[in-house]
Amino acid sequence: MLHASFDLAVVGAGIVGLSHALAAVRRGKKVVVIDRDAAANGASIRNFGFVTITGQQAGDCYEKARRSREIWGEVAEQARIPILHEGLTVTARHRESEAVIDAFLETEMGSECHRLTPAQAVEKVPQLRSNTITAGLYSPHEIRVESKDALPRLAAWLEEAHGVAFLWQTSVRHVETPRVETSRGEIIAESVIICPGDDSVSLFSDRINRFGVSRCKLQMLRVMPDKPAPLGSAVMSDLGLARYLGYAELPEAEALKVLLDDVQAEERSNGIHLIVVQSADGSLIVGDSHHYGATPDPFSSKHVDDLILAEMDRVLDLGPYSVSERWIGTYATAPDRWRLTDAPDPATRIVVVTAGCGASTAFAIGEETISDLYS
Repeated sequence: MLHASFDLAVVGAGIVGLSHALAAVRRGKKVVVIDRDAAANGASIRNFGFVTITGQQAGDCYEKARRSREIWGEVAEQARIPILHEGLTVTARHRESEAVIDAFLETEMGSECHRLTPAQAVEKVPQLRSNTITAGLYSPHEIRVESKDALPRLAAWLEEAHGVAFLWQTSVRHVETPRVETSRGEIIAESVIICPGDDSVSLFSDRINRFGVSRCKLQMLRVMPDKPAPLGSAVMSDLGLARYLGYAELPEAEALKVLLDDVQAEERSNGIHLIVVQSADGSLIVGDSHHYGATPDPFSSKHVDDLILAEMDRVLDLGPYSVSERWIGTYATAPDRWRLTDAPDPATRIVVVTAGCGASTAFAIGEETISDLYS
């Protein structure tokens, strides 16, 4: 049976866990990462791989996203994680959407972004339907990686270049720092960080559930156009302006929400907003919807998928295409917060991203947590 000692044990090998491992090894700590699966298999590989800065909620979330983007730039090069494309083009079809774009550009978060005419938007994204959009917003900040490949590469790099130990297919039964009881024996660690994703029952359930943590279920698809359809950047639509809090909390967004609740009521009631990103083989990842519950059902709704694809078709002219993959993702959610960090004791932390933006913010959260533990 295993019996080993480390400076830090991280429970969970998703992007949040790996980010904490990275921040710790950069301080010279001896780290072990423990995960019950054979590889990352949760929200971290089921998302867009879209490191999103523009539109994140003003304040802490936006600042963490900006810092995480810097770290992604460093890590992607060192871990040989391909960056598939950069930037974000948000399209507008309503004057109310244009008002939100204009208001956003007046904020500090919009200082490096700019407004696009329909013709300029098509220069960025040749597949846009220029006759249906009235304006656009362009951000240079975003990057896109392939999540299902990026997470294994990140873990392998942490192991090979930084000596992080990984215990896969190992469940953690109990944590009482410095003792970590696992299915393979006991680990001794000076500090422990639990990154449980949307699992609020296995460890410290009493503490996690104080925050009202639940689950969000989302539907996503992979689309393959019959002919090459290069995007040039990630694409979002008016629905994103009414959902992403960096836009949606602006006063000007209220009129847009009222309009969309009328003209796109089904999309709004299913929590749909459009994101389209491109993979190396030319296929497009398209999503997504949002449904909430303690245990969302595992079934995909064709009607919801059709609503997502219809929104894509309003914005992009791809020609004939096929849907090659469909999947369900889940992530943790909680009211009135985008993340939580809890300290059961001075050497233990629980860290959960509760807004579906782990890929965009986790590296900076990891730095903050490690700084707090080892200050």
